[in-house]
Amino acid sequence: MQSGLYIVGTPIGNLSDMSPRAVQILQSVDLIAAEDTRVFGKLASHFDIKTKRVSCHEHNERDVVPELIEKIQNGMAIAAVSDAGMPGVSDPGFRLVRAARAAGVDVFVVPGPVAAISALVLSGFPTDRFTFCGFFDEKKLREDNKIPHTIIYYESPNRVMNTVAALARVMPERKIAIVREITKIHEETIIGYPSELMGITPPRGEIVIVVGPRPEIKMTDSEISEIVNDIAATSMKSAAAELAMRSGISKKEAYKRLLEQGADND
Repeated sequence: MQSGLYIVGTPIGNLSDMSPRAVQILQSVDLIAAEDTRVFGKLASHFDIKTKRVSCHEHNERDVVPELIEKIQNGMAIAAVSDAGMPGVSDPGFRLVRAARAAGVDVFVVPGPVAAISALVLSGFPTDRFTFCGFFDEKKLREDNKIPHTIIYYESPNRVMNTVAALARVMPERKIAIVREITKIHEETIIGYPSELMGITPPRGEIVIVVGPRPEIKMTDSEISEIVNDIAATSMKSAAAELAMRSGISKKEAYKRLLEQGADND
């Protein structure tokens, strides 16, 4: 087959989602660069893929990638796979593709499932504009809240309830969808405001959190007051900007509301 780098998507749960083309490519290439050769071994056994494989993950990419590019330049066809889904989407792969592009070798894609996109569709939130932020980072949450459209995060089950609590503090007005075990037997989508979901049984399995767009309708006085209390510790200028962004009122009105709240507290 033609030499080059083949980026191959694999199932995120249900093995029936493996495409015939993906199987054919993985059976035909000279070498498979897998995120974890043991994890890929189970998939390979199921689809009778006997191609030689090497590990290529975030801890050894610096050393392995140049070797793989050299092999492609010498005429080999190499496929890259992650443990599940599309390589390069919060998984190893983009550095290999970047190096291949820099070296001028051919790069091909064999599309497969992506958990982020699947969860987005399952949420029912607007899909015309969205931002994928990778794994949730609470330190970046206030900055993320400046994004007015749909947001997507990956999260681990042992942290998901802490994440819901953080969303309740910073994005109380935005609905969220907790999507778990996509394509598997226990697939589930839980939708509601973060405060409504804080009491649910902690979800298990592979989890994606989708945050709906910021509401366009102004919030009630009591809802605005809750946000005022949340951001009161920040500077007046920063607090006014955040209040305006989160509530839909003007910055001038936000500044006035902060002054009034401060006077009431005194």
